[in-house]
Amino acid sequence: MTSSLKHYLQFKDFSREEYDHVFQRAKWIKDKFKRYEPYHPLFDRTLVMIFEKASTRTRLSFEAGVHQLGGSAIYLNTRDSQLGRGEPVEDAGQVISRMSDLVMIRTFEQDIVERFAANSRVPVINGLTNEYHPCQILADIFTFIEHRGSIQGKTVAWIGDSNNMCNTWLQAAEVLDFNVHVSTPPGYEVEPERAGLFGTNHFEQFADPMDACRGADLVTTDVWTSMGFEAENEARMKAFADWCVDADMMSVAHKDAVFMHCLPAHRGEEVTAEVIDGPQSVVWDEAENRLHAQKALMEYLVLGRIEN
Repeated sequence: MTSSLKHYLQFKDFSREEYDHVFQRAKWIKDKFKRYEPYHPLFDRTLVMIFEKASTRTRLSFEAGVHQLGGSAIYLNTRDSQLGRGEPVEDAGQVISRMSDLVMIRTFEQDIVERFAANSRVPVINGLTNEYHPCQILADIFTFIEHRGSIQGKTVAWIGDSNNMCNTWLQAAEVLDFNVHVSTPPGYEVEPERAGLFGTNHFEQFADPMDACRGADLVTTDVWTSMGFEAENEARMKAFADWCVDADMMSVAHKDAVFMHCLPAHRGEEVTAEVIDGPQSVVWDEAENRLHAQKALMEYLVLGRIEN
């Protein structure tokens, strides 16, 4: 364990130098994985995974990842733990962190992970909240680097809802020095304060999604109705009808632009099948890279900088 406890609750929690290290480690760890070479730096370490929101990729990537690093994972769902019966988050943080080496939480309000981390003896990772999804953007940027090199100075087009993914892309742009073009329907615009921005030089809002995609190096989107907003589904279907990423939008992006989606996707809603299943889509690499990027993240949080 490093002497100074570090958490990963928002993308801006790490510096550009730290991200350079984590991306380098992710590449090294992924290369070993692809060669079937065991690497167990977290031998005998325990990750506790706490879920209030449903998950496929987050649970798989964290559980498989910590096993592949030599550790073990414990799954807790708030429905079958004391957290779901009203135990204070602060108390849970005190107890769970005394019995584990690392905690990942996937929940609703960002305040929950912040309060847990404030009472934890071990690193806490945000596996998704209403406000942010740093692990997904970590994997997305690692995927871009694999396919196109450095993201610095590049342009990302975000089409759709200004949700936790959008907020995190905006933070990432400020840390890693790239640009985000955001296009949302009226009434769903970016709220800089909610996004947790500490500057506004790296993003621009566009009323027309075609304009946002023009010249972009990466075009990305998400479902129109995120978890927790299901009651708004019908209204959102109408509001977002013109914000479906299609071949026309991709045609005005940079000729080498890639398409990303954090999944699960609804073909015919936020993206056409032609795009997500087409040659510019890197969504399957992006999904796999949750595993490798998070392994590098866990290694760094528990052991600090490792050079090989």
